[in-house]
Amino acid sequence: MLDRVPWTAPSASPRAKPLSHREDAIDPLLWEGDIDPAPLAGRRVGIFGYGNQGRAQALNLHDQGIAVRVGLRPGSSSFARAEADRIPAHPALEVASWADVLVLLVPDEHQAHLLQELGPVLGTGEGRALGFAHGFSITFGGLEPPSAMGVFLVAPCAPGARMREAFERGGGVFAYVAVDNDPPGSHTEALALAYARALGCARAGVLRTSFRAEAEVDLFGEQAVLCGGMHALLKAAFDTLVEAGYPPEMAYLECHDQLVWLAASVHAEGIAGTRRRISSTALYGDLTRGPRIIGPESRAALEAILAEIRSGGFAAEFLDEMAAGQPRIKTALETADRLPMEEVGRRLRRRAARQGPPSS
Repeated sequence: MLDRVPWTAPSASPRAKPLSHREDAIDPLLWEGDIDPAPLAGRRVGIFGYGNQGRAQALNLHDQGIAVRVGLRPGSSSFARAEADRIPAHPALEVASWADVLVLLVPDEHQAHLLQELGPVLGTGEGRALGFAHGFSITFGGLEPPSAMGVFLVAPCAPGARMREAFERGGGVFAYVAVDNDPPGSHTEALALAYARALGCARAGVLRTSFRAEAEVDLFGEQAVLCGGMHALLKAAFDTLVEAGYPPEMAYLECHDQLVWLAASVHAEGIAGTRRRISSTALYGDLTRGPRIIGPESRAALEAILAEIRSGGFAAEFLDEMAAGQPRIKTALETADRLPMEEVGRRLRRRAARQGPPSS
């Protein structure tokens, strides 16, 4: 099991700043023409981790002419994938010795341990910068980079594969940029903005914020809407229809399968635009029944979840779960895989993939 830095409340960090609406207010969007690419020119970027985000960032930087290498653990299966992508990959310590911009893109729970491993070659960190794609480890993970090292955040608002697809089409995805440590003469914010530009994010828009704001908003969005809230709503709606006697296939198709079209419409046109496209019965039900689903009790739950995130309570719980070997996660996933809703979904997706009825 990997060691981790013990969690402490955010206020314990000497660099931690108190949260205020003014401090964490988001600046207007910055575009490619607003950002100077020069601060990244001639720098050597080490990407640590070659998963969804690591691979996409390495490829985008490489395509922009940036010198990039990937740092991996010995024996990692990602060596073969990086080689196939024609991205140089080496053991993590070698890349840390070579790079002057190091970007940690391993999972949050492994970042503190990785930084400890790289410590001997980083020294004070003078003349180098350390980047992240998520503010979790700095805000909640007790992670303390070398004091002379610039510390920045470039957080794309999309999974790595989506960012890469947009980049290859000539577009980009939104991103947040923040600076946690800016030693004299390091110009860390300019470097961070140039890094976001090289990823292609300035084609969509870059917003400056803080590590804390990004960490809290990202966790809240995942828990309240994108993952936790959405998954719980889908299961509850499916169960309600099946328990009322409707065929599970109908319950799945109505509550799950059509979600992709709604998400695409909301992404393209917003909620107001989507409402102008749906039927009159759907619109009336939306306006009059939606507030009953997300009523006072749900809003109170949302506020409680946000409070747990901001206090550091969720982070402490998560890191303890990781340190214990993920027992709660493993049990929950095994249970979810056996749910009738999942069985129906797998069967319908197999049929759709065959584009016809199953053979007898």
